[in-house]
Amino acid sequence: MSENNIQSVLHENRLFPPSEEFKATATLSADKLAELYAHADRDHEDFWATQARTEIDWQTPFTTTLDSSNAPFYRWFPDGKLNVSYNCLDRQLEKNADKKAIIFEGDAGDVEEITYRELHSRVCIFANALKAQNISKGDRVIIYMPMIAEAVIAMQACARIGAIHSVVFGGFSASSLKDRIEDTQAKMVITADGGHRGGRIIELKSTTDSALEIGCNSIENVIVFKRTGHDVAMKPDRDVWWHNAILNQSAECEPEWMNATDPLFLLYTSGSTGKPKGIQHSTGGYLLNAITTMRWVFDIQDSDVFWCTADVGWITGHTYVAYGPLATGATIVIFEGVPTYPDAGRFWDMCQRHAVTIFYTAPTAIRALIKQGDEIPNNYDLSKLRLLGTVGEPINPEAWMWYHTVIGKEKCPIVDTWWQTETGAHMLAPVPGVTVTKPGSCTKALPGIDAAIVDQEGNEITTANEGGYLVIRKPWPSMIQTVWGDDNRYKEAYWPYFDGKYYLAGDSARRDEDGLFWIMGRIDDVLNVSGHRLGTMEIESALVSNPLVAEAAIVGKPHDIKGESVFAFVVLKGDRPKGGIDDELTQTLRTWVGNEIGAIAKPDEIRYADNLPKTRSGKIMRRLLRTIAKGEEITSDTSTLENESILPQLQGKV
Repeated sequence: MSENNIQSVLHENRLFPPSEEFKATATLSADKLAELYAHADRDHEDFWATQARTEIDWQTPFTTTLDSSNAPFYRWFPDGKLNVSYNCLDRQLEKNADKKAIIFEGDAGDVEEITYRELHSRVCIFANALKAQNISKGDRVIIYMPMIAEAVIAMQACARIGAIHSVVFGGFSASSLKDRIEDTQAKMVITADGGHRGGRIIELKSTTDSALEIGCNSIENVIVFKRTGHDVAMKPDRDVWWHNAILNQSAECEPEWMNATDPLFLLYTSGSTGKPKGIQHSTGGYLLNAITTMRWVFDIQDSDVFWCTADVGWITGHTYVAYGPLATGATIVIFEGVPTYPDAGRFWDMCQRHAVTIFYTAPTAIRALIKQGDEIPNNYDLSKLRLLGTVGEPINPEAWMWYHTVIGKEKCPIVDTWWQTETGAHMLAPVPGVTVTKPGSCTKALPGIDAAIVDQEGNEITTANEGGYLVIRKPWPSMIQTVWGDDNRYKEAYWPYFDGKYYLAGDSARRDEDGLFWIMGRIDDVLNVSGHRLGTMEIESALVSNPLVAEAAIVGKPHDIKGESVFAFVVLKGDRPKGGIDDELTQTLRTWVGNEIGAIAKPDEIRYADNLPKTRSGKIMRRLLRTIAKGEEITSDTSTLENESILPQLQGKV
């Protein structure tokens, strides 16, 4: 760990309190929120025990709230029994049986509406189909599906019978799929012939076949949903069509009652070694934070139509598509396609047609749509929207303001949420009826979450705007349980410092004069420029605040004198300069950054491209940019890039 704390160079003072209109209908008032914080501060365990008894239907009530005897392997509600699918579906049947659970829209515009009664029936039928294929409690099942309702049905069916699912994003390669199958030793893959995305067919069955040809001896069966109808090879005695698998299966399936600490799912995230880490989440604790954050952060109400645009291949799609909304009886939108097909108005058209009230998406998507101009969203009726959210990375202030003014019409609170695959649910986020927000800040820790910023010795940093390491000092219910099959890697990755007492988030952060948290970037995305440690996100925000710039990514490049120099990759709102170089524009942007945050942060080099190298989930591949900045040959796998053709631009070759 470094000897110096991370310096903050970004300052934002615009304040946005919730409107009186929103506060009047919000479920959490300032007084109620204060009571939650006070309870959590007074008795951390009793606070979470109270929430668990209130929000979850238990088959066997727990008597122990938290077992810390083998820290950091914390076990929440260890003697309680429940079933996640029961809590999402069965308990909705009395009140919400005929309420829409899912509004699905395909890439081509086809729409299907599924009630809670229908969803319960379809989940039970598919759960029985899984049992007929010899899947039982504790077996691992890989789900490699398009973003369709059946992906959620498959997840819920696994949860119902106690099988541990591991969803693999449909954009991943055969090699990535193989790695996950082999690490889990899964018995089954659930996939589709293909998916529709931006007018194209995404091959899934053939990719699955490729993965299984190069290993994966644990796989016994493959269930294939017919989505596209194009020809695919089916291997006798291994592959079965979904519609055949569910024939004559009962619409009743008794849930498997699980210990609260039993694994619900595994979800793989990239690791510094290149070998993905299987993040293991529990049943009871995970479900609890999925529910509480739906209530606290999204103010979920009976009349809401909730649209989280994330794919179920990511943790956001688990917590805020497949589990949290259904466990709170919400109506959710599921979308198969992309925001720019058939045109850049797709999101806003869907918000209008489906009367979406809560919209939750990534800053990457917002910035891409900003580039298309204000006229497109202004053509749609977005008046039903009452709450907006962002997830996946810190949102730069200018994108926040566009979201607020153009999409929210200055009436919708924005909940900028910080959390991780490993945390399971929101950790830092506004409570929309109470919190005064600032553009770019994820504001404060939620009740029961003891987040702090510390120096390299683990001492809390109390000076305003002095950056440090973001940690969580007390266990919380939805926390990662371990890395699948590798307890040592879990301890080394998440509890490496501070005598193993604090969870290390891996992000640098600061708190401002009002006590609000600001994420400054990943610890490994911190630059050391002439002895100054600068977070990349703040320099990126400064660049994007220039009216010419749509997106920016900052990496460090080794420098003989400064240690590291600042290398910027920039996407303009207008045309890219030929060859990716424009000395005059670069000088303009360098001056801009100098005026915004100081000369130390001025980019030494700027390269222009039509886009940044992103995975199909919208994540910027910063390691790739660091390789390009150093002028090194690209040897890493680029098959998950959304658009590999931009690489020559980023390298300055065209």
